[in-house]
Amino acid sequence: MSNGLIVSISGPSGVGKGTVIGKLREMLPDSRSSISVTSRAPRGTEQDGVEYYFRSREEFERLIAEGEIIEYDEYVGNYYGTPLTPLLRMSRGGQNVLLDLTVAGSLALKEKFDETVTIFLLPPSMEELRNRLEGRGTETGEVIDKRMAQAQGEIADAPKFDYVVTNRQVEQAAEEIAAIMLAEACRYKRRSEAVTTLLEE
Repeated sequence: MSNGLIVSISGPSGVGKGTVIGKLREMLPDSRSSISVTSRAPRGTEQDGVEYYFRSREEFERLIAEGEIIEYDEYVGNYYGTPLTPLLRMSRGGQNVLLDLTVAGSLALKEKFDETVTIFLLPPSMEELRNRLEGRGTETGEVIDKRMAQAQGEIADAPKFDYVVTNRQVEQAAEEIAAIMLAEACRYKRRSEAVTTLLEE
């Protein structure tokens, strides 16, 4: 059995990564999501082990020291990271894994796991991005200004990604990512065993 795809989706805060991944999971029910660990507090109805694993800064730093965090980043004063064990278990079991990572997180993961497929999710415009952030109603104007400034720098890193998808409409963005995953699964390096088997018959 070949390993499943590791697909890392990044983009600025408010671009809709979680919503697009949720739609992808509906379209591709056999895929799995890697749940990130964060040191930030839960928002609204978020639950531990569902949206994120919520840990204190001290607990997060212990996980880093133990090598249990593949990559991590500090964003607006909070840690975000990817736990190693569940990711490997899912991929080696042949399941495609969808990750919602910071830009720095995706690039760090690609360095460690070359087979990672990185996708940058763009907003239709900077104005729309600000509207989405304000629409959450969970952050102050000062924090939103920080996120908008951060978004400019993140978008400048889009050329480092394998693919770019614009999230104008959730279903369309999810369909484009599903098409990317299908194409990636058909790459020779992932189908080489089938070729070898035929040649040996």
